[in-house]
Amino acid sequence: MKRINYILFSAALLVSASSCNDILDVDSTTQFNESAIWSDPDVADGYVVAAYNTIADHSNLRSNTRRFYDAYTDLYKSTSWDQYEHMYNKNLMETSKFGKNNASDFGIWSEAYGRIKRTNILINSIESQGAKFGENWQKVRIAEARFCNAINYWFIARVYGGAVIRTPYSGVNGKTDDGKYEQDCNRARVSEAETYDYIIKEMKEAIVDLPDEWESKYVGRATKGMVYGFLSRIALYAHDWETAVEAADKCKELGKYELVANYADLFKLDKDAANRKEVIYALYGLKDITKFDFDNKMRPFGDGAVYNTSAASMGQIVPTSELADSYEFKDGTEFDWSTWNKVTDANGKRLEDPFTYREPRFQATILYNGATWEKRTIETYVGVNASVGDGADSFKEYVNAGSTAGHTCTGYYMRKYLMEGNSEWTTKQSWMTENILRYAEVLLNKAEALAELGRIDEALAPLNQVRARVGLPAKTVKDAPDKDSFMKILRKERICELAGEGLRYWDLRRWKIAHEVIDGQTVHGVKITRRASGSFAYAQVDCDGGNTRIFQQRYYYFSIPADELTNNKLCVDNPGW
Repeated sequence: MKRINYILFSAALLVSASSCNDILDVDSTTQFNESAIWSDPDVADGYVVAAYNTIADHSNLRSNTRRFYDAYTDLYKSTSWDQYEHMYNKNLMETSKFGKNNASDFGIWSEAYGRIKRTNILINSIESQGAKFGENWQKVRIAEARFCNAINYWFIARVYGGAVIRTPYSGVNGKTDDGKYEQDCNRARVSEAETYDYIIKEMKEAIVDLPDEWESKYVGRATKGMVYGFLSRIALYAHDWETAVEAADKCKELGKYELVANYADLFKLDKDAANRKEVIYALYGLKDITKFDFDNKMRPFGDGAVYNTSAASMGQIVPTSELADSYEFKDGTEFDWSTWNKVTDANGKRLEDPFTYREPRFQATILYNGATWEKRTIETYVGVNASVGDGADSFKEYVNAGSTAGHTCTGYYMRKYLMEGNSEWTTKQSWMTENILRYAEVLLNKAEALAELGRIDEALAPLNQVRARVGLPAKTVKDAPDKDSFMKILRKERICELAGEGLRYWDLRRWKIAHEVIDGQTVHGVKITRRASGSFAYAQVDCDGGNTRIFQQRYYYFSIPADELTNNKLCVDNPGW
């Protein structure tokens, strides 16, 4: 079955769409040979599995770094001006990259509607043919397809707001829009709120027919718990706080998910089996089959010498001080560059460096000066003079119109998701597991929704579950006497728990604070200088080359593609474009 799934994942990608006519003028027989599909349940299942590709399309790790969404925020920094074709280079989210009909790397409209079209046709086909494999088989597969299309609509809504709703029954012919009738092309967008109402309705109805779990050969397909988990996330975008809380509770009630003991294990390939009690949905790689360049592009500069490979294209995206400084010390003390050396460890001894006494998520997420990495020590320092010399992973200042040639410009490198201990990354590339949805996030989703409902006492419980896993002291009502103070804590907790997992940018958008966090701001790093004595001096530095970042108010809703506006006479663009 797994072999069939991999083959048909590729088959389902053959047809793409860009305009209303492109999306609608598709003869279903070019995509679905019904006599071939419905002769074998495994073959038919392959086309159902292919609908999940919509999630893989938005991989944080596998998109040549262009969809490493956290780099569009304050948490991560590209180390080149424009060498790697990152849309988050130069002045972050510069105006020349986004304009009328152009959402740049966030553009999803045509891609998503192409998938919606194919999935709607698939649902029609399952309804007409699937009963031959049993009524339950048919119901479950329709539910899977509906869930995948709900995800497609969510991708549209978070970029553009209101969507044009096209269902398996919205065509003039009573089935999928087939492009033969003008009415099928010309459909107005519904509001953003109505779009989320539709998404939530589809997910809730899909849950009814989904199994609690699948047999092992089908692992990774939608279950009740998985959809409840996604619903707890998506309901936050809809400001449907009650649904977010209910979905998180339903996810818990299934009794299948809990936090793993060691946070760092969640990002280690050899821990996959044990992690599945927390990881609700993931993209699992296969060595020699799943190949992408994450390690080649993100490892620290010094690994070039260790593995006898060029380091000039490594270190392409690095953590900022805005991320690193968010992590508390192990005892819950807030980090501050002006006071860190006055903090004492568990033995009452003054700290000798600002890094080693930090909470476990810092150690698991970031490589810093002095960190143990594979069989060596990370050295991001520069020497005070030539006789002292620079470290193997030394800091290099970010400059406009250039790159750091693989060096960090913030004093940090990524650790989370790198395939630590894998000596084949230079030839076999990367195939690590990418966690798309974890139970820790579900807990934080619930905490946020409860706070929005004014139930701060209750909101503290799931928040503190996440903190307790890494040994941090619980927050109390004294720390968060009202919603605003709680949300400040919650937002920082999401940074520390979920950094590098692709959620920060979308969080900033749904909170409508992206313009505050990004626009007119710069990110920072730490330049560490090693003295002749062997001690270190730490200096905070600007890492944006003197540029301030850009996030205009109109970026909350990007412009609709020209093809859609031309071919769909009832579709109206977003304001400001």
